[in-house]
Amino acid sequence: MLRRLGIGARAFERVEALCHGNQQRVQLAAALVHDPQVLVLDEPFSGLDPRGIEDMTGVLRELAHAGVTVVFSSHQLDLVEDSCEQVAIIDRGKVVLAGAVRALKQRGSPTLVVEVEGAGSDWYAGLPAAAVEHAGPGRVRVTFHEADPGLVLDRARAAGTIWRFAVEEPSLSELFLQAVGP
Repeated sequence: MLRRLGIGARAFERVEALCHGNQQRVQLAAALVHDPQVLVLDEPFSGLDPRGIEDMTGVLRELAHAGVTVVFSSHQLDLVEDSCEQVAIIDRGKVVLAGAVRALKQRGSPTLVVEVEGAGSDWYAGLPAAAVEHAGPGRVRVTFHEADPGLVLDRARAAGTIWRFAVEEPSLSELFLQAVGP
């Protein structure tokens, strides 16, 4: 298991001497020694680099596919979204949103994302822009909620080169913010 988690070469080092990410890997290996049917983890991705996240996610998916119930808490909702089938969002001790990730995302409000280069800074004036950010030199990224995509596309085309025009489902982070409120 240590080899599978990428730390087999460090098997004889003291846990305290390892970085936080490798300590996380050791803790998962220790939790798996007795071949559990249910695995409960608290912030398993904390301190992991991208390779560690990939290794940890792979192991957790393998366990789930083998029939192990994997339950974990995490504030890294992008990782939760990518690795979980079911989620429960808890705010102040109460479940405020729960269900299949896919179904929750489909139930949420989609966002229109438009990225235009060479446009004046006001091409979206009068449209219900949710957020405006500079995506690079001379490029503006604007997200819209409840805007007419045809009208937005016409304005964007007239303003410059369109680099991105997409309708996106809400992320789990956005659903979290909607569920817990201000």
